[in-house]
Amino acid sequence: MQTRPPEDFDYYEALAILEWQVELGADEAICEAPLDAYALPDKIDPVRAPVAAPERGAKPVAPVVQQAVQEGPDPVLVAREAAGRCETLEALAEAMDAFDLCDLKKGARQTVFADGNPKARLMIIGEAPGRDEDLQGKPFVGRAGQLLDRMFGAIGLSRTAPDSEAALYITNTLPWRPPGNRDPEPDELAMLLPFLRRHVELADPDVIVLMGNAACAAALGKRGILRLRGQWVEAFGKPCLPMTHPAYLLRNAAAKREAWADLLEIRARLGG
Repeated sequence: MQTRPPEDFDYYEALAILEWQVELGADEAICEAPLDAYALPDKIDPVRAPVAAPERGAKPVAPVVQQAVQEGPDPVLVAREAAGRCETLEALAEAMDAFDLCDLKKGARQTVFADGNPKARLMIIGEAPGRDEDLQGKPFVGRAGQLLDRMFGAIGLSRTAPDSEAALYITNTLPWRPPGNRDPEPDELAMLLPFLRRHVELADPDVIVLMGNAACAAALGKRGILRLRGQWVEAFGKPCLPMTHPAYLLRNAAAKREAWADLLEIRARLGG
């Protein structure tokens, strides 16, 4: 098969070939002079330079791909400063709702902050809002939430109880629904962790339940809920018990036996 040398392509053919290569993921041309990749900025974003049509009689020049450095505030630092200024749960909810550096917020209908009695001795930290939670603005309101209410109701605890001894306080690691209900990404958990840490400080529960893998990843830096569940650990300066998520129990009924054992551990820890 014969190939044409590059100099035989006219301007528009060269432009079409270059755009095709960019769509395939090519973002850098190999030049005659060597390029020290270690000297490049850590964060770069390929930006196409505007290409002007050649003047009549002028030799076309192929467009180039430029590199632009992305600059902006550190979202973890911004979250830490915003959370640190909050002295009440109401102020924390407003600060989270005003935080615009997480892309999840762009696709969510509303911020899901918490539900239940903030004076409760037991705080449940879940994973992230799902479709029902995103619609209603409260954590654990879908099928998994209904199962959670029945589970803790079996040991005498409820999110609607006015008495702190019998109450539940529920929140999530993330306040916004990930697209397609996917698992939270590590950078998303790290970004929102300052808000979660301040949430625990302001609510000041006696015991925390880490419900699912994302909650364990945020609080403990560990995953593997089937290995972690049932073992008391410490996070945020509080005793915590990892538990399998109710959504997992809906798919695996045999695991409800272990969940019941965890509930009895919680009841005993609370002194009931």
